[in-house]
Amino acid sequence: MGARAPRPLWRAFSPMARGAILALSLWGPGQGALAQTITAAAYAEPTDRYDHAVLGDALEWGALRLTLSDGSERLYRLPEALVFEDIAPRLADVDGDGAPEVIVVETALATGARLAVWGAEGRRAATPHIGQTHRWLAPVGAADFDGDGKIEIAVVDRPHLARILTLWRYEAGSLRLAATASGCTNHRIGWDYIAGGVRQCAGAPEMIVADPDWRRILAVRFDGAQVTAKDLGRYSAEAMRAATLCRG
Repeated sequence: MGARAPRPLWRAFSPMARGAILALSLWGPGQGALAQTITAAAYAEPTDRYDHAVLGDALEWGALRLTLSDGSERLYRLPEALVFEDIAPRLADVDGDGAPEVIVVETALATGARLAVWGAEGRRAATPHIGQTHRWLAPVGAADFDGDGKIEIAVVDRPHLARILTLWRYEAGSLRLAATASGCTNHRIGWDYIAGGVRQCAGAPEMIVADPDWRRILAVRFDGAQVTAKDLGRYSAEAMRAATLCRG
């Protein structure tokens, strides 16, 4: 099994610092990790043990490498029944403590994808798996969408089938469902990237996604009670990039 070039990053990360790499099991806490903050994250150890290929090739990732503020690295390996089925890890402060956590997509070979949040000490929380093999979710981004001081993580559940925008909130060590809205997508089978994202042009943050038929671009807001969408115009890849950058 050969290595491959990384898929395009959802966001840029700083280069990996040189330092000791400590391989840890999922259930083993890292020594000294709690005193350090995460400065970068990357997937590692490509694997072909899951044959979905939704992102355009037959390889997923078997491990997550975290770089910490002291320059050391930690490598977490998933068990054989799981893979990271994703573009790249995302750094965001989801618990409001001023330090970033890592947002990832983990997939079970038998029961499909789930959203998970990791800290320097390992996995902190995860949603339920979708419940069926070869079922995936595509992250949109993370922000305080409703202005209550808490971060919501937005994903599209089964962007090729169900097309449900789902918002999760990290609270008390768990990911809790905050809202859902049907009729949204951000990925097509075989793409090695995820379209759209989160923008904050003026006022509240917005999620930029497409309608189910890829005809229109939508700017979606969440006010804490309702999810609403504004039509930004006809879809094209260029127009969607422009919208995400507040140019449309």
